Amino acid sequence: MIFSALFTIIGLSLFEAVSSVDNAIINAEVLNTMGARARRWFLTWGMFIAVFLVRGLLPFIIVWAFNTTLSPMQILSAAWSSDPLVLESINQSAPILLVAGGVFLLFLFLHWLFLEDKKMGLPLAEEFFMSKGVWFYATVSILLSIIAWFALKQSNLMGFGAVVGSSLFFITHGFKQNAEEQEKKMLGSLPAQAGAHSDLSKLFFLEIIDTTFSIDGVLGAFAFTLSIPLILLGNGFGALLVRELTLRNIEHIKKYVYLKNGAMYSILVLGIIMIFHSFGFHIPEYVSPLATFIIIGFFFWKSKVELNKI
Repeated sequence: MIFSALFTIIGLSLFEAVSSVDNAIINAEVLNTMGARARRWFLTWGMFIAVFLVRGLLPFIIVWAFNTTLSPMQILSAAWSSDPLVLESINQSAPILLVAGGVFLLFLFLHWLFLEDKKMGLPLAEEFFMSKGVWFYATVSILLSIIAWFALKQSNLMGFGAVVGSSLFFITHGFKQNAEEQEKKMLGSLPAQAGAHSDLSKLFFLEIIDTTFSIDGVLGAFAFTLSIPLILLGNGFGALLVRELTLRNIEHIKKYVYLKNGAMYSILVLGIIMIFHSFGFHIPEYVSPLATFIIIGFFFWKSKVELNKI
C-alpha cells in the first residue's frame, strides 16, 4: 500500500514537472524583463499562490463541482476522513469527472499533434498529422460526438461531463493563445509595445499562466488516483520542481528538445485511461505512473542522444 502510494506520488510529480516545462520557460523569460523587487515577490508569494493555493484548492474545487449535493466542508473533510456517505457520493460521480478530464486531455494532445509547432520526436507520424492540421476541429468534433453518444447510454450526467471536458479545453486554450500574444509584447517582439507593460501587469500575467497550466496538471492527476492527498503531494512536489527550474537552470532544460513530446504522449495515454475508467473498465492504478515513466524516459533518452550530437 505504501509502495503503491509512493509510486503514484513520484509519477504525479514527474508528470507535473515535465508537463509544466513550458510554464517554467515562460516564467523565466518574463522574469528576466522584470525588476528585482517584482522577481522576488513572484518567486516567494507567486510560488505560494501557484503551489499551495491553486494546485492545493483545484482538486477540491473539481471534486465539489461534480458533487454539488455535498458542501465544500464535506469535500474538504472527505480527503482526510472516511465518511461512507461522502465517499459513496464521490465514487458515484467519478465517471463524470473522469470522462470530462479524459476528453480535456485527449483534445489537448490532438491540438498539439495537429496544430502546434514542435520538434519532431516521431517524425513520420507527427509530420503526417501536422500536414493535416485543417482536420483538427473535425477530428475532435467527431470524437466528442462518439464519446458523448456512449456516455449518454450510461447516464445523462456522463454525457454532460464529456461536453464539460470539451468546453474546458477550449476555454483554457483561448487563455493560452492570448497569453502567447501577451508574452510576445512583454518580451519586446512587438517593438512599439515593448515598454508598455509594468511589472504589476507582468505579475498578473504570470499568475494567470500558472493557473491555466495548473488545470492541465490537476486534471491529469485524476488519471493516477482519486485520492486528493496523493494528488496534493504529487502536484505539490512537481510544482516546486518547476519553480526550481525557473530559478536555476531553465536554459539547460530547454536543450532537452523532446521533453514536450514526452509530456504530450503521456497526456494522450492518461486521457485514454480516464475515458476507459469512466466507462467501467478496470485499469490497475500502477499503469498511469508506469506509462508516464516509460514515455518520458524514452523521450528524455532521445533528447540526450540529440544533445550528444551537438
